[in-house]
Amino acid sequence: MACRRDRHHGRPRPAPRTARALRRRAARGARVSLPPLILLVGATAVGKTEAAIVLAERLQAEIISADSRLLYRGLDIGTAKPTPEERQRVRHHLVDVADPGEVWSLAQVRRAVLEAAADISARGRLPLVVGGTGQYMRALLEGWEPPAGGSPPSATRLRLEDEARRLGGAALHGRLRLLDPDSAERIDARNVRRVIRAVEIHELTGAPASDQRRHVPLPYRILCLGLRLPRAELYARIDARLDEMLRAGWVEEVRRLLAAGLEPAAPAFSAIGYPQLVEVVRGRLGLAEARADIRKRTHAFVRRQANWFKPGDPAIRWFENRPGVIELMESEVRAWLAAGAV
Repeated sequence: MACRRDRHHGRPRPAPRTARALRRRAARGARVSLPPLILLVGATAVGKTEAAIVLAERLQAEIISADSRLLYRGLDIGTAKPTPEERQRVRHHLVDVADPGEVWSLAQVRRAVLEAAADISARGRLPLVVGGTGQYMRALLEGWEPPAGGSPPSATRLRLEDEARRLGGAALHGRLRLLDPDSAERIDARNVRRVIRAVEIHELTGAPASDQRRHVPLPYRILCLGLRLPRAELYARIDARLDEMLRAGWVEEVRRLLAAGLEPAAPAFSAIGYPQLVEVVRGRLGLAEARADIRKRTHAFVRRQANWFKPGDPAIRWFENRPGVIELMESEVRAWLAAGAV
């Protein structure tokens, strides 16, 4: 059995086991020492990437991305992906792991995050999961165990897919708003795949999708940090970042992806900004109009993120992104680690 030294007491400690093994040990009455797992959440453009890299350097951590956009290879500028230089400073996991045409389910992402966390912990380092995709982070924080998927689509799903093609995703999202307002608030109307799935679950079970979740505690002791800014300041950062992305060649990035054969309906192109710039490249939309629409949709996305990460959530320890915030978060993590080692 692989062992590593307990940094506080000098005793060898077994490498993390599977969740099932840990639950079996707990059921037998054995004392289970869970390895630590840090989550860092927050809205888009709030400064998570910069904070995570510095924290990881100071805490001997490795970063696991839980961001639906960063999975995809070739989408770099419009996703604000960590630069090659930043990824050299700190090892990143789940960045550039999928082709733009692939669909990754919540179950796949959750499994990949936990596999990366187990690998990092087994090497005596600290896993730091960073993301703004609320569904991914909540699945970790609350121990959701989503269905693994892979079963053939139901007749209901096929009917809903046909309906979405005929009437548009917005019409289906309107129905979801009547059936399951909470899910409708959290799911972007442009994410037709998730809208269809939520409506399908309600039609098949008669209950909202959120009621179908199975909760299984993760085999980790979890500390969730949140980074925030006042809404007006966050909007200003978003607008400035959007202009910088356009100057950096975002339109050319989209043009290259289309020229390489990526279909406009590819899953990766569902990320905010890419559908608009596809239309710019095709000559159907002006750049100024595209910028205005991207800005509007990103601001709306921030408001949806706030439904996942609420300021009063006792599971999240919030920090204002001000000078000295990284030192405050580092102190919080070190105190939490020390308390768990006693």
